[in-house]
Amino acid sequence: QVQLVESGGGLVQAGGSLRLSCAASGFTMDYYAIGWFRQAPGKEREGVSCISSSDGITYYTDSVKGRFTISRDNAKNTVYLQMNSLKSEDTAVYYCAKDRFSVCSSRWERNQHQFGNWGQGTQVTVSS
Repeated sequence: QVQLVESGGGLVQAGGSLRLSCAASGFTMDYYAIGWFRQAPGKEREGVSCISSSDGITYYTDSVKGRFTISRDNAKNTVYLQMNSLKSEDTAVYYCAKDRFSVCSSRWERNQHQFGNWGQGTQVTVSS
């Protein structure tokens, strides 16, 4: 019954912006930490950002700090990832995932097993 659906991906030029959405159903999103991950061709899936449910504290991988912003709209049961100043290396399939807990782990980037539910992903392509 738990479902996560990503949307908002597309093709943009370097320096442009996209806002990804992660719409949840089957659970109340604000009870759980939500993470954004991405996987580029030929590379392992990596953590991008995480937002805790209880206090809204956010985390980002170093490569996107200052450019990406994660947020949530509890009324819409949706988490967003605003991506600015996009670079070609941001090209990847982006996934949102539901943590089993309410607070992002201090090692959230590496502990992907804590995220038990995943969306199908949305493609982000940044051209140079």
